[in-house]
Amino acid sequence: MAHHSSRNILWHRAIAVLLAVSALTIEPVLAGDGATEHAQLAALIRQLDMIDRLAEHNASLPRQDGSRYHFDYERLHKDIERVRQGVRDYLAPKRAQPRDPVELLGQYRRASEADQ
Repeated sequence: MAHHSSRNILWHRAIAVLLAVSALTIEPVLAGDGATEHAQLAALIRQLDMIDRLAEHNASLPRQDGSRYHFDYERLHKDIERVRQGVRDYLAPKRAQPRDPVELLGQYRRASEADQ
């Protein structure tokens, strides 16, 4: 059981490091500098892909027995996909459309099946 919690800690640390590196490496975009913005947003999509792969890997690991709550990886995946699609839509707009008002799901803590 300690092995699984150490994996979770390592996974959460990896996510934190990726987000911190993302925040530090994305430079402020100068007005009219579309190429730089495009490159930075493309990098953001790659980082989201990496986070999604890490989450998918962690979701495939055996769960801790007896844990009352579990991380909801499916909900995280949907939120990451939503952000990824929003960036893609900005980079390659199909046509001028109003913004999609759907919010992110958030709340990634899920009760175990035994508690429901």
